[in-house]
Amino acid sequence: MSIRYQISIRILLSSLCILILGGAIAIWQARQAVNKEVDASISSALQFITLGGSENTSLKLDDLSPLGALRQTRHLTIELQKSNGDLRQLTEDQTTREPEAMPPTWFIRFVLDQYPEVKKQIHTSDGQTVTLLIKAQPLDEITEVWEESVAFFLSISLLTVLSFLAVNLVLNKSFQAIGLIVDALRMIETGQYRQQLPCFETPEFDIIAKAINQMTSELEKAQDQNRSLAQNSLAIQEDERQRLSQELHDELGQSLTAIKVMAVAATHKKADPGKISVSITDICDHLMGVVRSMMQQLHPLILTELGLKATLEDMVNHWSERNPDLCLSLRCCDEVDYLEKNVTIQIFRVIQECLTNVVRHAQARRVNIALEMADDPENTLQIQVQDDGLGCDLSSITRGFGLLGMKERIQSLAGELTLQSTPNHGMTITVSIPLS
Repeated sequence: MSIRYQISIRILLSSLCILILGGAIAIWQARQAVNKEVDASISSALQFITLGGSENTSLKLDDLSPLGALRQTRHLTIELQKSNGDLRQLTEDQTTREPEAMPPTWFIRFVLDQYPEVKKQIHTSDGQTVTLLIKAQPLDEITEVWEESVAFFLSISLLTVLSFLAVNLVLNKSFQAIGLIVDALRMIETGQYRQQLPCFETPEFDIIAKAINQMTSELEKAQDQNRSLAQNSLAIQEDERQRLSQELHDELGQSLTAIKVMAVAATHKKADPGKISVSITDICDHLMGVVRSMMQQLHPLILTELGLKATLEDMVNHWSERNPDLCLSLRCCDEVDYLEKNVTIQIFRVIQECLTNVVRHAQARRVNIALEMADDPENTLQIQVQDDGLGCDLSSITRGFGLLGMKERIQSLAGELTLQSTPNHGMTITVSIPLS
């Protein structure tokens, strides 16, 4: 069931409950009002009779003009009973009404109460005694109460209709905003991040729209970064292939050609086999060095054979030899040798990229590298690379491919990489990788 129907049904049920409760209260109040009005009318009639009738010795049986004022009494039927039992009605009959003007029978039955008949004896001037019979006849009051109740129920009904209209207007406006948000989310699902939601008048929808717009901006930014990173990775891959191809051609091809020439020359009678053998041995040693260097660049074999700690120590020694003015220090725990293969290669590449950036850009004199296992439930590996170089404004290096590559590697391990740097105060790169 849709939200529109759920809200409409709840409004309808609430209105019915209000009608039922209001009807019960209205009937109870009407009953009380009728009782008070009838009691007041009876009291007024008795006071008038007491003050103006029973003490008036000029009242005659054939002349009842002093009691004429009782004819205007509302909600009562007053009859005069003579001593012989004859009845004479002093007030108008209130039951002679048209059916259209009468309240419903059920309403009269709920409101009408049992009213006692009041009798009052009056002595006339001619020595006779007559009896006034006062009976409640609250039909006029019940009719007025009925009209008020009808007005109340009509007001409630009108209020219900207006509530339905108001709710539907609000729902229509809300559903239009929801439709725009859903369309935007569907476009985001297809990878279209340039669509921006407009501002909404409703604060709640406007907050959602701004959050979605912020999310699409971040997704578009991440998409652009990933696209640039992928293109850069392909370019690096092609450059690496070209470099390896050139190196194989220059080093391996020339060396093999030289070995072939020497092998052919060794077949001549005047050839010096010892000299040729030494030359071939030197060329093979050179080839082995070239192949070992290429393998080290592609994948360090020491990482597989001796573990991450020994590989990092070897890399630090290698960088120290190539950069004698740079002081490198490494603090590494033994537990890193028991990490998974995928984790170790990613950590090695991240630290390698950090050192490359330090040598290329930082102009640092000292670099501290630390790898430690944190004592927490997730068994987190903490890595920190700190230098005392030039530092930089972090906002200016967000598009660097080296930084993006490091972030991608750490995120692939469900880790987090943070940078802290200010100009002329070095840089600190902190990596946190949960291992469990």
